[in-house]
Amino acid sequence: MVVRLSVTALDTRDPVGLARFYSALTGWPIRPDDDAEAGEADPPDWVELDAGGAATIACQLSRGHVPPVWPGDEHPQQVHLDFAVADLDEGEAFVLGLGARKHHIQPDAGWRVFLDPAGHPFCLVPEK
Repeated sequence: MVVRLSVTALDTRDPVGLARFYSALTGWPIRPDDDAEAGEADPPDWVELDAGGAATIACQLSRGHVPPVWPGDEHPQQVHLDFAVADLDEGEAFVLGLGARKHHIQPDAGWRVFLDPAGHPFCLVPEK
């Protein structure tokens, strides 16, 4: 059997807002049926990016979502995303401009740890 990763889903209290963050970060559009207008009475519980057939990111509603605490085990991250960039300084400026926060712990000078708007850790790593 051959399997293919299709979606990595992230829990959040705001699926539309988090999907917009990752859409801006990756350049992947939000699937048209999933992009609810702000203030809509019943926003979607699942919002998925369109990565053109490649594995993508989805944001799913979790009303009781507690952001992970990294490092640590009280609320472990369980999964995180790495994004390759040509220049770490330019990448950092870009993600901070989108609303990410730089984590106060940076364990290695070769890559950088950030938190998305829902508090999920993600890293910027140099392109190989």
